[in-house]
Amino acid sequence: MTDPEIGQRKMKQYLQELAAALRSLPAEQVRDIVEELRSHIVDKTSGNLAPDSVDRVLIALGSPQDLAGMYLADDLQVRALASSSPVLVLRSLFRWASLSFAGFLVLLGSIVGYFLSASLICCALLKPIHPHTAGLWQIPDAADPYSYSIRLGFDSVPPGSKDVLGWWIVPLGLAVGFALFFLTARLGLRSIRRLRRASPLTAYRKKVEDLQ
Repeated sequence: MTDPEIGQRKMKQYLQELAAALRSLPAEQVRDIVEELRSHIVDKTSGNLAPDSVDRVLIALGSPQDLAGMYLADDLQVRALASSSPVLVLRSLFRWASLSFAGFLVLLGSIVGYFLSASLICCALLKPIHPHTAGLWQIPDAADPYSYSIRLGFDSVPPGSKDVLGWWIVPLGLAVGFALFFLTARLGLRSIRRLRRASPLTAYRKKVEDLQ
């Protein structure tokens, strides 16, 4: 087997492993990524695919699994920004949270924000259905005289509890809930944009371009 054939085999195996790790993406997108990297490897080896040259380029690219992870994270971020879906936003932030403490704080804030907004909106919508149990209640507690609870009305309230807002929970719950949802979404999307500017894939692409 000649040196170019050995280099070709190394490149083919690497790209096959990469494609397998990207199988959750659309097939056409996977083909585009694989062809882009194939062209890059051929270009950086001056087209002769000598084994040493191929090895040098593949080492610079990193393992197929790590590289695929960067592409998957980037795709998730793109879809989150395009759709503003809370699920996709939280999934993107979860990946960031696994890499840094700042990402963990943003993820935690987003989870709390979405949870509170959903609780307020649901409480407001359920108040007409459960007028005597849904709402913002002050719960008697010897240890904490200011214990409050947002209740959706599916169970009875403890004796001595006070409905703080009454029917005002409907307009206030909807207004504050949707405002909080909007602000939480803005925070998540802004964080994802900043994350993309400093993403590992961006750094990888720069490293690839600088590779001699």
